[in-house]
Amino acid sequence: MAALSPRLLRATLRSVSLAACVLAWHWAATRHIDFGVASFRNVPSPQETLQAAAALLQSPKLATHLSASIGRVFAGYAVAALLGIGLGLAIGRSRLLGAALLPPLEVLRPIPAVAWIPLAILMFPSSELSMVFITFIGALFPILLNTIHGVEGIDARLVASARSLGGRGATVFANVILPGAAPSIVTGLSIGMGTAWFCLVTAEMISGQFGIGYYTWSSYIVQDYPDIIVGMLTIGIFGMGSSLLVKLAGNALMPWYFIGRKTI
Repeated sequence: MAALSPRLLRATLRSVSLAACVLAWHWAATRHIDFGVASFRNVPSPQETLQAAAALLQSPKLATHLSASIGRVFAGYAVAALLGIGLGLAIGRSRLLGAALLPPLEVLRPIPAVAWIPLAILMFPSSELSMVFITFIGALFPILLNTIHGVEGIDARLVASARSLGGRGATVFANVILPGAAPSIVTGLSIGMGTAWFCLVTAEMISGQFGIGYYTWSSYIVQDYPDIIVGMLTIGIFGMGSSLLVKLAGNALMPWYFIGRKTI
């Protein structure tokens, strides 16, 4: 029997992993397993969740929920990407900028998104801008820190070699600094996209209108448990998908990075 190709093997392992998680969820939910510290007595089964998902797919509100959430996430993410990469490149190349900017940024970084809600409401004139700000905060720091580490991790000998060949300023930046930091920047962009979706429920707690995060939160308030799972899985799927798109786009721009790497 011929061995599976690396790509097929990875796809098989991913499918088996997901199937195992669903089976474990079905077993625990249908048997109302109680682990002491955690109980599945009130957790809906995959079948109940699937029924709730089918009902949502038939609802005219689904498109409104999705468009509202996608717009908020990508607006906050776009600003975070521009600011995070720009600041990260500058801080990574300048010790003075790092000394001036990193301390306040490091103080702000551990603050959870939910703690920003009162300030966001006070700062912005509309709830929509407040929600975009929360997703921006979620995406900013992974992008910023990965960019800084990417720049700082560049071998100083490469920069010195470029300068010895006559490279200066923008030439060294474009041909050495940016390509060298690119893998870390793409990693930060991918993580930042995931955390932007992660902050979506927190962001949409501000508004009582539309969005998948709002849908999930309002389902909890009315104790509609299958809809909670549907909302969570929707956020997870869109977050995973958009992070994967960012990673694939980054990989397409860095073919040189994968030359000689292992296939598994």
